[in-house]
Amino acid sequence: MPRFMMFMMIPGDTNEADWSPSAEDVAAMGRYNEELTKAGVLLALDGLHPTSKGARVAFSGGKSSVTDGPFTEAKEVVGGYWVIQASSKEEAVEWATRCPAEGAAIEVRQVFEMSDFPEDVQQAAGEAAVSPSEQPSAR
Repeated sequence: MPRFMMFMMIPGDTNEADWSPSAEDVAAMGRYNEELTKAGVLLALDGLHPTSKGARVAFSGGKSSVTDGPFTEAKEVVGGYWVIQASSKEEAVEWATRCPAEGAAIEVRQVFEMSDFPEDVQQAAGEAAVSPSEQPSAR
């Protein structure tokens, strides 16, 4: 069954340092998460610390650069996520519409499975996943 990631997106102009959910918001979200659990679709979920406690790693010209948060240029910020199993994108979207997320948005994206890739990509990934000690020795 396909997996979907649902990202809780909060407006980038929200002051993350001052933002805290109310007890009512937490209770409503708890009921929603329990509904996902009882339906057997929930695989994982977590809230995320503000971007001020994070870092962004960018890659260019074969090098990486690190920028510490907060990321003031962001239009939206990922505040949390769920990973669910659903039979289709439509079912995943239906679950997202039930979330008590006033003032936020939820982005729903399907997770790639290895079977989604062409055979040569699957083979390359399989070879990369084998540790050096497991690879046949060249004699």
